[in-house]
Amino acid sequence: MKVTIVGCSGSFPGPDSPSSCYLLEAEGFRMLLDFGNGSLGALQRHIGLYDVDAICLSHLHADHCLDMCSYHVVRTYSPQGPHPRVPVHAPADAPRRLGRAYDMPAEPGMETSFDFAPLAPGTFEVGPFRVTAAPMNHPVETYGFRVSYGGRSVAYSADTGETDELVRLAAGADLLLCEASFPDVPGLPADLHLTGRQAAEHAARAGAGALVLTHLVPWHDPARILADASRAGFPGRMELARSGAVYDLG
Repeated sequence: MKVTIVGCSGSFPGPDSPSSCYLLEAEGFRMLLDFGNGSLGALQRHIGLYDVDAICLSHLHADHCLDMCSYHVVRTYSPQGPHPRVPVHAPADAPRRLGRAYDMPAEPGMETSFDFAPLAPGTFEVGPFRVTAAPMNHPVETYGFRVSYGGRSVAYSADTGETDELVRLAAGADLLLCEASFPDVPGLPADLHLTGRQAAEHAARAGAGALVLTHLVPWHDPARILADASRAGFPGRMELARSGAVYDLG
């Protein structure tokens, strides 16, 4: 299983990265975890424009899903004609919400490009992958994912505040992609995002093999986020996410 960070910027695209998007590949099958604003352009550095086989959307905030609108254009108006629908696992309101964002009422809905399936906590198969979805601690319906293949696994926190659900989801994972949006300072809002320290604490409790700190908000210093995380006692390999980074899990 190969994991490529397409985009890792939190809340909005930054100068060095689009918003959240992660490409997972195995047996020639290509699945995206999230498709945030700006990520479609960077995705084309890694795979062909029509090579996406499935998409999982953690939630419906723009920095995790808005390039679905652009990808609808790609698959609907190709010079070769419409392309087959892509399976999309997403919160139940995704077809309506994304259709409103696209805002072309004279057209059929986005279901012409995407075969939506509503998410719920539990485990399901997507191509060669076994995917587990678990509810995260965020103000809107949000799911973290664990993707397993060939005895290896990667966990993705999506957006979340502190929660035992993330520890359970990431238990023993080879790689944890964990949001670290906030510097570790007093007075942060509860039940919204994690600090670098909190991300590392969750990774340590889960016994994850490696931790990648992601959802890095451009107005915060990433070196500060990493320094906060380094004080939390996580014993494994830890680094900041970077657009274009590749992790080969074997």
